[in-house]
Amino acid sequence: MACLSRYHHHHHPRGATWLSSPDEMLQHCPLSAHHRRLRDDDAEPIYLPSLSSAYRIFPVYAMGAPDPTPEPELDGPDPIWNAVRDEAKLEAEKEPILSSFLYASILAHDCLEQALAFVAANRLQNPTLLATQLMDIFCNVILHDKAIQRSIRLDVQAFKDRDPACLSYCSALLYMKGYHALQVHRVAHTLWHQGRKVLALALQSRVSEVFGVDIHPAAKIGEGILLDHGTGVVIGETAIVGNRVSLMHGVTLGGTGKEIGDRHPKVGEGALIGASATILGNIKIGEGAMIAAGSLVLKDVPPHCIAAGIPAKVISGLQEHDPSLTMKHVYMLSLYLEFCSWDSADATKDFFTHVATNFRDEKPNGAQHPDRNEVNI
Repeated sequence: MACLSRYHHHHHPRGATWLSSPDEMLQHCPLSAHHRRLRDDDAEPIYLPSLSSAYRIFPVYAMGAPDPTPEPELDGPDPIWNAVRDEAKLEAEKEPILSSFLYASILAHDCLEQALAFVAANRLQNPTLLATQLMDIFCNVILHDKAIQRSIRLDVQAFKDRDPACLSYCSALLYMKGYHALQVHRVAHTLWHQGRKVLALALQSRVSEVFGVDIHPAAKIGEGILLDHGTGVVIGETAIVGNRVSLMHGVTLGGTGKEIGDRHPKVGEGALIGASATILGNIKIGEGAMIAAGSLVLKDVPPHCIAAGIPAKVISGLQEHDPSLTMKHVYMLSLYLEFCSWDSADATKDFFTHVATNFRDEKPNGAQHPDRNEVNI
């Protein structure tokens, strides 16, 4: 996926096509596009694609089903970008004081890639690392990498669907530091594998300073990821995070300090890692597993199980295929388990098993928010 050219903006979105060549992308989406002023006739028409169109472009993970289209098609409209522009126009009308900000950040750009590069560059700039330099770096990486183009859309969809505080796609792109940190990591990861390790580490350091999120550029992170709040998240060099994973604030995927080489956790698809959970060592968190808030995990966790405690123990199975999508949490289990002996009282085991197996009846945290703008996709 990539930018739509200005030419395509004058046509109905159903007839628009993706620019598949990197050179063509850069030609039609010049890095200086944000300096141009849009004329009245440049405004693209509002288009909200059908559900079938959305499935052709990206999986709607909120539906709770596995990825229906492993490989995206490059032809067709971009429902995410259309929604972002739509929302930005509405916000500019409601809050005129933000109109210049919204214009510079979103409406002056031709595509999601370019807008993201502009927003991230301006958040990370400092006196010796200029926004123009950062935007050049981000655009040149993202516009040449179709996997990143896909991931930035799946990630913003994850924020919109799973975080009740995220009112729109536009707000995720502009304000969610977890989203920004994740996308800059994707750029740094590409640079790392291109041999530009010093630049990748510089981006990691800057993200850590600005957002409080520390992800090593070599770490492998899937798509459809939610970094909720983001603050305090640490992900080590050899860690792997699968698709559709949700990570709350304060999560650590670290090493034990005793190993070299492959020494960090591997988190399976659809897992939900609670706030301040610490997972250490080259261990596996199974697909669809849930780690309760505050837990310390030192051993493998089987797929579709709940683990809680210090150290964590498996306390129950899960019915949900991907708990990361429903965002139902097990609260306070770790605090109690820290002070209770599992061997001293069967009643303790029974109590926590009862809590773990009955929390499914609660409403998910990601329930519809009355103020959220829903896109008809």
